[in-house]
Amino acid sequence: MIAATGRTDQLEQIGRLVRESRKSRGWTQTELAAALGTSQSAVNRIERGHQNVSLEMLARVGRALDTELVTVGQASGPTHLRIVGGKPLSGSIAVNTSKNASVSLLCAALLNSGRTVLRRVARIEEVNRLVEVLRSIGVGVEWLGDSGDLEIIPPPVLDLEAMNVEAARRTRSIILFLGPLVHDYDEFQLPYAGGCALGTRTVEPHLAALRPFGIEIDTTDGNYRVLASPRRTPAQPIVLVERGDTVTENAVLAAARRDGVTVIRNASSNYMVQDLCFFLAKLGVEVDGVGTTTLTVHGRSRIDVDVDYSPSEDPIEAMSLITAGVATNSTLEIQRVPVEFLEVELALLEQMHLRFDLTAEYAAANGRTRLADLTVHPSRLHAPRDKVHPMPFPGLNIDNLPFFALIAAAAEGKTLVHDWVYENRAIYLTELTKLGASITLLDPHRVYVEGPTHWSAAEVICPPALRPAVVILLAMLAAKGTSVLRNIYVINRGYEQLAGRLERLGAQIETFRDQ
Repeated sequence: MIAATGRTDQLEQIGRLVRESRKSRGWTQTELAAALGTSQSAVNRIERGHQNVSLEMLARVGRALDTELVTVGQASGPTHLRIVGGKPLSGSIAVNTSKNASVSLLCAALLNSGRTVLRRVARIEEVNRLVEVLRSIGVGVEWLGDSGDLEIIPPPVLDLEAMNVEAARRTRSIILFLGPLVHDYDEFQLPYAGGCALGTRTVEPHLAALRPFGIEIDTTDGNYRVLASPRRTPAQPIVLVERGDTVTENAVLAAARRDGVTVIRNASSNYMVQDLCFFLAKLGVEVDGVGTTTLTVHGRSRIDVDVDYSPSEDPIEAMSLITAGVATNSTLEIQRVPVEFLEVELALLEQMHLRFDLTAEYAAANGRTRLADLTVHPSRLHAPRDKVHPMPFPGLNIDNLPFFALIAAAAEGKTLVHDWVYENRAIYLTELTKLGASITLLDPHRVYVEGPTHWSAAEVICPPALRPAVVILLAMLAAKGTSVLRNIYVINRGYEQLAGRLERLGAQIETFRDQ
């Protein structure tokens, strides 16, 4: 898996990779040992390079840490990037369709007995894992050509017992199977959801949202055990205790095939929820209040239609590309930006003196979402006067917050970045100090960022959280010299060919694996 001059050196390199991956996830040796069903002393020996390690064991470690340490059955190991930074980017790049909308629509296709075609779906690892799960339970899922169009045809009866548990555990999106499956199955179970390591992410809001439908869920033994009978349509409005995106989506999916009307209050109005509601309208399920915090779902007991739908562009990818231009002090055109989901971010960038131009707005392929083309210009940035913090839509998106740590590092002055949602993510942002940033961790939720930064090249292992990992990649584009970003599986979970697309803008990036 790893090039080495001798067996001892190889074991030491393997041990270092395991140790750093474990620490990036915030686990102790004891926690990793428990996940592997082994002892803490065995993990200690592996990390010190004093233990022979089989490919099967490395694969188990990778699954436990949700990182691609090795691919069993192939000669290749994890994928890394070698980046020669310090050069401006130029040209134009179009924003891909939304990752979060695509995964929710894949799950929503289970509501439909007919043929569903989703257009321009990003071929990312998160989507790949869901496709593996769907195929394992009998759903016909096929890519149509090279344009990213995806066809989904459910069978009359799903084979839930045959579910690919390993693939299911590697995506948090598996929790969105709850809403669709409760319509046809009185009792079933799903594996615990995985995904990014962002601290404790309780599923209780999902359980509370589904109880009014007569659904009881027990969360023991590594699975969600679901009892969905007797079913009912909630007599009173459902008030979500958390205005979460996936929580709202699960409630909408559970209401979609209930006879009658379901009212959902304190609902998220974020971009992926809107795309889901637009898709349901094509299935004949009317949803009132799209874009507000009160959704009224007019359910249909049976859905059997052939539907063709185009999810809108991804505002988080758009923010990533804007940040690439800011970090490298470049003139860069980003096309198909979903501006209605970036209004607060753009207003904040204006306050920080970023110069950018916007074209007139036009409609996305779904006919609803507002897009524009944005050109960012080299600018002398200043720290914002107030702290930067996320809020539910239409506030600053929680997934865009990490990019402002990098932008603040390029600005003159001191910025407080407050991530009140996730316990660990602010800690991952301190990895930017390895590239020269001045970042002070105040607590697990807050960092002070002081700029401007004179970036310098370094070698960094990807943290196990998608957006901080991309932030490090973008900082490496700004750093003079050659940087190495190791084990980029987490980036591939959420971005399609990001390195290659940045190369077409002039970035010097080499993808490689250890021999």
